[in-house]
Amino acid sequence: MGTSTRSGLRADAARNRELLLAAAVRAFTAESRGGPATTLDGIAKDAGVGIGTLYRHFPNRDSLVEAVYRNELDRLCAAAEELGTALPADRALRAWMDRFVDYVITKKHLADSLHALVACGHNPFAQSRERMVEAVRLLQKAGIADGTLRDDVDAADVLVGTSGICMAVADPQGREQAGRLLDLLVDGLRPR
Repeated sequence: MGTSTRSGLRADAARNRELLLAAAVRAFTAESRGGPATTLDGIAKDAGVGIGTLYRHFPNRDSLVEAVYRNELDRLCAAAEELGTALPADRALRAWMDRFVDYVITKKHLADSLHALVACGHNPFAQSRERMVEAVRLLQKAGIADGTLRDDVDAADVLVGTSGICMAVADPQGREQAGRLLDLLVDGLRPR
């Protein structure tokens, strides 16, 4: 028997799960760009595992879509702490905003599937906003403490501003413009 990870899965099972989630993101992205419809068998093949392995982790397409969304959210929120320890606070916040753009782009590629989940009574978005606000708040607190960020801006407002930029230009062709707008937003968060 293999060693266990923090998630309680054996290391090989956790690796397979991550491979499946990465393959699913690629497949759903291609599908949303007009590529062929995504099949679970195709995702399993791309991940380099058998279909039985996919079904052990995700019994149906809906559970896979929800897991992809939640995994992307987990990665985004975990990035706040990782970036906060690696960079000065203002730069960490700006780098986190880039990760947020990636998250929004992935979410856009999953839009139809996520809407179908909601229509079936699932709520993959429960607590998403609160978790993202907390991630911003963590980075803001560090920036306030080191003097690189203002202390009079609510984390929820920063998230809404970042979201607004993403809604306007968050696609692969608009990445450069999104970056410029995010730079402006961070500049506005610096002390006067």
